[in-house]
Amino acid sequence: MSAAAPPMQLEEIPVELGTRRYPIWIGAGALEDSARWRRAVGGRHVLIVSDEHVAPLYAQHVTAALADRTLAHVVLPAGEAQKSLDNAARIFAALAGMGANRDATLIALGGGVIGDLAGFAAACWMRGIRFLQIPTTLLAMVDSSVGGKTGVNLPEGKNLVGAFHQPCAVVIDTDTLASLPAREFRSGLAEVVKYGAIGDAAFFVWLEAHAQALLERDPAALAHAIASSCRHKAAIVARDETEQGDRALLNFGHTFGHALETASGYGNLLHGEAVAIGMVLAARLSARLSRAPEADAVRLAGLLERFGLPSAIPTRADPQALLALMRLDKKNLSGRLRLILWDGLGRAVVAQDVADASILEVLA
Repeated sequence: MSAAAPPMQLEEIPVELGTRRYPIWIGAGALEDSARWRRAVGGRHVLIVSDEHVAPLYAQHVTAALADRTLAHVVLPAGEAQKSLDNAARIFAALAGMGANRDATLIALGGGVIGDLAGFAAACWMRGIRFLQIPTTLLAMVDSSVGGKTGVNLPEGKNLVGAFHQPCAVVIDTDTLASLPAREFRSGLAEVVKYGAIGDAAFFVWLEAHAQALLERDPAALAHAIASSCRHKAAIVARDETEQGDRALLNFGHTFGHALETASGYGNLLHGEAVAIGMVLAARLSARLSRAPEADAVRLAGLLERFGLPSAIPTRADPQALLALMRLDKKNLSGRLRLILWDGLGRAVVAQDVADASILEVLA
């Protein structure tokens, strides 16, 4: 009899929220290491939510690992437009159809759209059931799968309906990035850059030095970038789970970016592309307000451009319309616009009462 295969070498990063704790497992082949992650799946009923691109590639791995459970699937079309209340209702119907109780588990298998939508449905079903995040895009691995933000979009704006609902675990299999289209991969790099921009200048320097390796999807470089990003996110979420303070800094570039996404129509501008533009706008606004050196804004734009990301607002955009959309941002308080700006590379700050005229200047 041959010896059993040794366990895979996965990096484990804990997310600690008071007395609650859950793991992020990162590494090549993590999805195949079902002996580790299936322990996080509770109850008999399991609903797997995925999309038409991801399900044919990876759903069988999850299904085979949970053959002893009662399984059902919801497979949606791909794209940001699917993050809707209608599709949340479709998930609720599937849960009801399989007789899912409070001990059921919902598995989000896919990118940020699937994770946000499935997490929102898990938060709502019977006032909250377990859900497992298995992100398959770089953007979801380093951002949306960690921290428990869930939600759906409305025509009026992104993520206006949602809940804070933490996953029971996050399984990041870096092998799944091999099947990710180049544009989607580059979009995820915007969120990686963000962690350096808001609080870790040394990581930003590392990204500048390893930009080509990351674009070539070098396994070691990717593993380091993903783990570093997850550590930053886990630390911030541990300090501020529901975005009352430090967690707002993670939205650097997002107030501008979400407005651009909404104005362009969901899916026409990828989330990471919009955030890339938004970060440059935030950096340029910071320079205009004499908060930060203009050279830092130029440096940020340069790195994003090396990653094949846009750094300038589309010429067809209407500045007044974008400003109106920015006023719907969830970070705003009592009708006052709150922006995440910076005092220079690695030093993000929350800024209030920025004059409309200054914002419109950078939007123009």
